[in-house]
Amino acid sequence: MATSTDQSAVAPAAAAPVPVAIPVRKVMPWAVLGSLLMCLAYYFVGAEQGATSVVNGMGVHEYVHDARHLLGFPCH
Repeated sequence: MATSTDQSAVAPAAAAPVPVAIPVRKVMPWAVLGSLLMCLAYYFVGAEQGATSVVNGMGVHEYVHDARHLLGFPCH
């Protein structure tokens, strides 16, 4: 038994995606915020519990202890 193909059942070819331009004006505040947060995290991992300690005690040091070793900071 022969079957015929129905041309209306064939899906049309998808249109190529068009890249969207993101203006630097909209990205820059998020890039600055992300950079500041990364610098703050780097400070707490690398410099906290040193000469420039902001938080008293060993809580921050113990919380980020493994990250200190991962990044190569000496701590003991």
